[in-house]
Amino acid sequence: MSEFTVTLPGGKVWTPKFVQFIDQEKCIGCGRCYKVCGREVLEMVGVNEGGEIVSLDDDDAEYDKKVMSIANVANCVGCEACAKICPKQCYTHQAAAA
Repeated sequence: MSEFTVTLPGGKVWTPKFVQFIDQEKCIGCGRCYKVCGREVLEMVGVNEGGEIVSLDDDDAEYDKKVMSIANVANCVGCEACAKICPKQCYTHQAAAA
């Protein structure tokens, strides 16, 4: 199976790798990845004592920690900026099939 590739103006071939997974056990909720992604792929969520994801928009929600979550995977352009800036290496990316 071949991978989706892009030929850049200089002639170099680039294979974008799209976000697939965020290891929320490793995530420290620093938000660096959120700040570098201008495509609204990510969102910060809360994790309660039972390990359930809760929305930070809910004023009544109780949570133990904040972590990053994938909100709009279809918006990812495969630049991997989120993974490059992540201090805990939480991200898994994968090339798309052509």
